[in-house]
Amino acid sequence: MGPAAPRAPNVCRLLGRRARGFYARDAGVALRKNMGLLRTILCQESTKFKNVWTTHSASPIAYERGRIYLDNYGCCISSIAQEPRILYQKPKCSKSEKIEDALLLECPLGEMLPNPSDYKPSLIVLTVQNWLLRLSADCGEILEKVYLAGSCCKFRYLSWDTPQEVMVVKSAQNKLPAAARQAGIQQSVLFHLAVFQVLPLSFIGMLEINKKIFGNNVTDVAISNGILIVMYSMGLVRLYNFQAISEQFMEQPFDLGCEFNWNGEVGVVGKYPFGLPCNIKITDIPPLLFEASSLENAFQIGGFPWHYIITPNKKKHRGVFYICSLKDNALVNSSVTVTSSGRVVKKRLNLLDDDPEQETFKIVDYEDELDLLSTVAVTEIGADGRAHLDLRCNEHGILLKSIPLLESWDVTYSHEVYFDRDIVLHIEQKPNRRFSCYVYQMVCDTGKEDECSRHERTERVSCKKGGRIFEYT
Repeated sequence: MGPAAPRAPNVCRLLGRRARGFYARDAGVALRKNMGLLRTILCQESTKFKNVWTTHSASPIAYERGRIYLDNYGCCISSIAQEPRILYQKPKCSKSEKIEDALLLECPLGEMLPNPSDYKPSLIVLTVQNWLLRLSADCGEILEKVYLAGSCCKFRYLSWDTPQEVMVVKSAQNKLPAAARQAGIQQSVLFHLAVFQVLPLSFIGMLEINKKIFGNNVTDVAISNGILIVMYSMGLVRLYNFQAISEQFMEQPFDLGCEFNWNGEVGVVGKYPFGLPCNIKITDIPPLLFEASSLENAFQIGGFPWHYIITPNKKKHRGVFYICSLKDNALVNSSVTVTSSGRVVKKRLNLLDDDPEQETFKIVDYEDELDLLSTVAVTEIGADGRAHLDLRCNEHGILLKSIPLLESWDVTYSHEVYFDRDIVLHIEQKPNRRFSCYVYQMVCDTGKEDECSRHERTERVSCKKGGRIFEYT
């Protein structure tokens, strides 16, 4: 027999202690107790998850912390309300104002910030014209704006180096026009990376990835957890210490909004038309921390203690994952995944061949606030697949709750599933850029509901802008 699940706390007793002020002096303790209450209620047999509404869109759908974004982040909908509640909807923007990428920024705890608006969630977005904007997450108002660069490079991607602390803006790969290549003109700078500290927003530095330094076969680059990651066409992945690079090759620090004289140009840092100076000039190859070879540069690092995941660099090994210790490169197992909480999860491979009716894992994630491991399992029956989200005790791996997803699951489509406290959200991308979003909320089951009557009470509200359809019960 496996280990027994830990005994659930008495909800009434915890609520009574909270009402009497037992946790009033420590917000952290209060939050942990509240999350413990939520976990206990969530895992009760009488607690169900109900599909409360659905939306369909012709543009990508994004989800961040209780907010669903449509129309290129022009429409923000709260997923917390029982009916779709629009927080804000902006007028349709022109192609020149299109948003390329976005990150949700939340207020850090225990820090004094310069502006009252800094204490509320905001959305950092990157536009097609190289503007970095910080928008209010509640109303979409522009709080800050930074101009990154002119036509010399096109910034396209946002990512976290350190979540909620250090942000990285990456350009698309610089490519010369065909006529220039035919004329023999060489392009040595492949990527630009701009790094910012957030809240308050401050400029750390911008650097170039030059093939004269890193080689001719560089295909992609990233900064994560203080590591500069450089990927090559032959599957090689190399890691460098970004902090050491910035300290060694920083020519001059700059502050946003300050005047500067750089290479004969006079302007204001972060203002149009000058943008940001490229003040980290790498003139020599930095010391190598680590390198690995993986098929299609598939490389992930994480877990505790540190492990990395690669696919052997041969096409016949596509779909096979090796998990190795970062300390000594020792192979752990070829069919497991290391989660962010340090758990090792066995994962079935060869998902689409052999037995089509075999239940297979599609998504594995970890809900840190509730300390629950979530897995999406799919069974293919005929043309349609059926999926359910399983919640397991992160410490013992015991199944605590299984949540069926009512919509069919086509394994050939792209899927994202979010489990966020008392909400389950499924985003599906179908062919021809058709997107659907299904929202499930935690409810107390008072008796089984007839499926036909549920559909009879479903309302369909058509939004004139964008042709979206909301369905909710």
